[in-house]
Amino acid sequence: MSALLSFPPSSPQLRVVSDNASSSFVTIRGVRLAMDELVDRSLFTSEGRQRLHDQLMAAAPFPHLVLENLFHPALLELVLEEFDMRADNNWCDVQSSYESTRRSTLGANLGPASQLYFDTVSAGWFTAWLSDVTGRPYLLPDPQRFGGGLHESRTGGSFAVHRDFNLHPHNGLKNEMVFITYLNRGWQREWGSTLELWDARKENCITRVLPEFGHTLLMPHGPASFHGHPEPLNAPDGRPRRSVAAYFYTSPTAGKHGMEESISLFMKPRRIDRAKAAIRAITPPIAWNIARKIRDR
Repeated sequence: MSALLSFPPSSPQLRVVSDNASSSFVTIRGVRLAMDELVDRSLFTSEGRQRLHDQLMAAAPFPHLVLENLFHPALLELVLEEFDMRADNNWCDVQSSYESTRRSTLGANLGPASQLYFDTVSAGWFTAWLSDVTGRPYLLPDPQRFGGGLHESRTGGSFAVHRDFNLHPHNGLKNEMVFITYLNRGWQREWGSTLELWDARKENCITRVLPEFGHTLLMPHGPASFHGHPEPLNAPDGRPRRSVAAYFYTSPTAGKHGMEESISLFMKPRRIDRAKAAIRAITPPIAWNIARKIRDR
């Protein structure tokens, strides 16, 4: 298991080392993390994937999944530190009658631990796992983290019950799920800002998710996926509510074009390929599709 590191190894906050046993480690601000221990590997077995899929589909009021300790706590502690290391001009404040919060800016330069988290959840092996668990094929990450990144609510902050956007505004990809990891130790329900999952038809909250440190929420996007934390944050010591979030997508045109659009075009095709192209040109599409299905059996 590996992750793609976007910070250069020369960064004073990050150092990558491989030992004689071919295990890779990353050191961030003096904390040594084994790359193959960043996530709980027991959840990535075939049995684990099926079990999580079943749990997700059985959840109410709509499919979702809450995992505890998916990520190594040392990594999350380092991510949490980086909230306080960000300058104020690296945040985007969102204030409206429906929402009061702030997020890291689009495509922001993140600290090494935060970047490691997002590189991990964007890796091929991780998105394949998400596809198996959610049943959403070939999920695509967003390196610019539209709507995601570092999230922080302060005293009085809230987010009205809502359903997330359908399409990415910049690339038109279809929103398939949101993936949130919470970073708040010892969170109490009476402090407010508990995530609420609502039944839209009955207009009431069915499930509540505490934003507790190390809890990760997988929530596929759909017509019924209404959620929010409408109760204003009011922690006794003024502490903020913090999380990291990523959205995953699929292409709206996937599977809707001919196979010829998904193959390379050679300047000098072989004679047999030219013959196939000529036959294809005079064959009705329905007959060609039937022949291809028979061939693929």
